[in-house]
Order: sequence, then structure tokens, then C-alpha cells
Amino acid sequence: MTRTQRHGRHRARVRTTGAAVAAALVLVGTGAAAPAAYAARTSADQGPERAAAGAMAGPSFRLADLPMKDGAVLKANVFTPAAGTPGADAHGRYPVIVQPASWGQNDLEYVLQGKRLAAGGYVVVTYTVRGFWLSGGEVEVAGPKDVADISSVIDWVMARTPADPDRIGMTGLSLGGGLTLLGAAADPRIKAVAAMSGWGDLVDSLYSGETRHLQAAAALAAVQAPTGRESAEFRRMLDSLFADRDTAEVIRWAQTRSPGTYVDRINANGTAVFLANAWGDSIFNAGQITAFYQKLTGPKRIELRPGDHATQEVTGLLGLDNATWASALSWFDEHLKGGGGTPRPPVELEVRPSGAHETYPSWEAVSSRRERLRLGRADAFGTGALGGGTAGTGWRTPVVGGTNSGADGGITELSGLLDQVVKLPPVVVVPFLPRSAAAVWQSAPYAATQQVRGTVRLHTTVTASAPDGTVIGHLYDVNALGVGKLISHAPQSWTGRTPGQAFPLDIAFFATAYDLPAGHRLALVLDTKDPLYGGRTPLGSQVSFGSPEDDPAELVLPLR
Repeated sequence: MTRTQRHGRHRARVRTTGAAVAAALVLVGTGAAAPAAYAARTSADQGPERAAAGAMAGPSFRLADLPMKDGAVLKANVFTPAAGTPGADAHGRYPVIVQPASWGQNDLEYVLQGKRLAAGGYVVVTYTVRGFWLSGGEVEVAGPKDVADISSVIDWVMARTPADPDRIGMTGLSLGGGLTLLGAAADPRIKAVAAMSGWGDLVDSLYSGETRHLQAAAALAAVQAPTGRESAEFRRMLDSLFADRDTAEVIRWAQTRSPGTYVDRINANGTAVFLANAWGDSIFNAGQITAFYQKLTGPKRIELRPGDHATQEVTGLLGLDNATWASALSWFDEHLKGGGGTPRPPVELEVRPSGAHETYPSWEAVSSRRERLRLGRADAFGTGALGGGTAGTGWRTPVVGGTNSGADGGITELSGLLDQVVKLPPVVVVPFLPRSAAAVWQSAPYAATQQVRGTVRLHTTVTASAPDGTVIGHLYDVNALGVGKLISHAPQSWTGRTPGQAFPLDIAFFATAYDLPAGHRLALVLDTKDPLYGGRTPLGSQVSFGSPEDDPAELVLPLR
């Protein structure tokens, strides 16, 4: 098959994601259309440095070509503080911030933030990651060449700007966030990093619960197609992910690109790490970034807010005041300048849906207790009790596999954004969910607000008529009219099970902070198909959920 044929097949496949891709093109690829200044660039640009078309007030700005060790040239821009700007050491050197552009973007993505940082006394270099736009090479998805490029960029900055070699920081969004963390592991010169909407575990991001995140992968591929030149390895991994083959190879590929694989190096380097992600990030889920945060032993801070991938940070790219970017600057002021005011608590959460802010001394302190809710036998209307002391055991609730019940995790990029802006996560009317396709359990109304904090966990027993399958768990906040708003969800798949033989199944829901109002109920919905994921349950097969006497099914709620 020719490369052109492979591209055609891939584009046809991507089109099937419909609204997901459209949303991703707008939000994952924020600003994918090049600014006018970038459009003026051509491959004929000559020289290691080129003056910008117009002088900018305050910090100086120039475009630059950065040669890498393998001969690839990365396009970049450089801001230098104006003479006399506070922050220089006795030799006139300033702390430096390196910013790799995000997925599908070029080096002018951060130009407004770069100007702001330089005005605050930082040398700033932003570069287009190899393979994208006019940078040389091919898209490696944070591969070894991308990581080596980080050190080469720092070498270039040290040689050609008034940068202090003892005060080096790095920040980025999305792909830039992942590269920032990989850079912290690879180059001990980097003293502080701020990773926004990044990942700690690429395996969990693409394949959490042993389930392929196909809508997210398709969205990323759609953004990359017009803006970058994929490597043969990336194309092979993407094809394997979509075709559900060579899973072990895809996992190994993702592990080499996961900062969590190298967390011991980050800890040994003593790098100060700031993380910021959204609760509803449909590309890099909140659970993987909180797990990574807990592995860090050096100076660290994490902020989590409602939203989807990169939606919390996007206003900062437009030059508007933005809480996440402000926190990143404060982090650099604290760890590269010794300022930044009073250190803030290590954990800050914005609670859904109220918007209240909470701080904690550690992630472990986010929840103080666990409530265990037993799952009960379905009543005449097909709904089982959730908690309440009447759950019982010895029951089974069957559903028809491979059918969409209407309960799902939403649409990549769009659903989390709606939750952020208008407090509208994915919604279902619980009484109308077809019990043939979904198993439903519901609690009694709560007398007081329930403050869910952290990772909800489900344990049940499954009996399936096929050896392979997928279950998606959904947890809803249900009002008096039966309308349920999604609190969290997660998929879990299995392979090679003996048909008709029961086996235990555990689902770890994506981390969240959610206040269930007094008078509302919790509803747990289990089904076998969700447009976000590449499920394995055959259409028309049967999947039953049970609660044996010696292994009762239960939902564990982490509560504040």
C-alpha cells in the first residue's frame, strides 16, 4: 500500500468521528490557522536569526532557525527583556523559559505570553516542534528526537541570549506540556517546569481501562494531517490503534513517551513541577495526571478545573488574563527568581458545578473518608438500589451487548467545554434509559450535600457470552425530574475470558471534584458501547452484572 493510499484510508476513518473532529479542530488546534507573520515564512528563510518584520515595544523579538544535531532545523521566536528590566543577575543574565508549541501549532502560538514573560524579566524561546509547519523532521509524538531537541534548544539559548544557565524553566500546552515533563527528566539544567493540559502517562491516555480512546486519537490525527508530516512509526502506531492490533507494540511506544516512565529522573533532578489540567480532559484524562503527581517527590503543585483539553488555558493565548497562566508565572517567579510571594498550597481544585476553590496539602488529603454503596437487585422497573442497606446479593442484571444506551462520556473537546462554560456536562434522563442496553442503580435522595473528591471505584462481577468485551461506567447527579448530569465515567475492557463463566471487574472512574446537591440522587449506569471508545463487546452478545454472596458488588465514593 502506498503512503498516499494509507493517508486516504486514514482520512476516511477520521471522518467517521463527525462532531468530535470538528470540535477538536477548533480547540485542540487552537489558532491552527497561521498568523500573518507566520504565513510570510518560507523554506527559503536564510541565516540562524532573522529580524521580525516590525519592531515591538518593550522586549525585543526576533525569529530564529535552531539547528538540531541530526540536521533538522526548528523554527523559533525569541523574546529578550529590555535593558534595565528587573530580574537580571550581576552579569546581566536573565532566567530563561523554553516553550515547545502544542500539537499542530507553530512557534507564534505563545507570542503574547512570551511578550508578557519577557516584560517580567525572562528570556523566552518558543519553537515549533519537529515535523510541524516549517520545522524540519517528522512528527515523532514526543519521541527520543523530540526530547533530544529540548537540550539542543537550551544549548542554542545559552550561546545566543543573555540567559542564566542556572535558572532555566520550561512550559508548554498539550504536546508542549508532555515535552516539558520529558525535558525535566532528560536535562538536569531545567530547574522548574509548568505543564498545562499535558500527560504523565500516554498509555493511560490512549488506552485507559485497556480500552482504545478512538475519538480522541482521531481528533489529534485530524489536527496533525494539515499541519505536520507524520513519521512512519507514528503512522504504524496510529493504524494499529484503530485496527486494534499489535497492542503490546503500541503500549511500548507510548511508554517511551510517558514522563511517568522517567519520574525517578525528575525526582533525582529535583525539578520543581507545576501541573494544570481539566477535569473533563478528553485527550489526557484527569486520572493519569493525578497519578503522576503523586509519584513526584520534589517541589510540586497541581491545579484542576472544569473544562476539556486546553480549554482552560486558551484565553491566555489570546493575551487575556488567565488563572492557569498566572499560576505558571508565579511558579517560575518562585523557583527561578526566588520570589512569587507566599507559596501556595500544593493542591488546588475548582469544584464542579459550583466553581468553589479548595486547597489541600496533598492529593491524599483531598478525600477524608470512603462511602461503600452496595448494588442491589433490579426492581420491576429495571432499577437496582444503590446503597441503603437493602442491596442484597446473589442477583444478576443482564444487558444486550454492543448497543448504545444513550449514556456516554460526551464528545471530545465539546462536552468538557460546555461543562466549563455553562455547567452542562453530558445529560441523560435516567428513567428513559433502555434497561435492555444499560444496567441502572440509583440511590435514595441525599439529605445533605455529598462532596465527591477523587477517584470513584466500582467492583462487580461480570458474566459474558463472548470472550472479549467492554463496559463503560457512568456516574450521574440525578435531580427530582430524573435528569442526570454526568459526574464521571470510565471504560474497562477484557479479553480471553471463558464465555458463561463469571469474573470480577473493577472500574476506576476518572478523578473529579463534584458536589451532589441535597435532595439529589446518585445513579450508576453500566453499558457496553460509547462513541468515545473502541469497545470490544460484540453486537447482540449478552453481558450480565452480578453480586455473588462471597464477592458483593459495590461502588466506593471518596468524600471530603
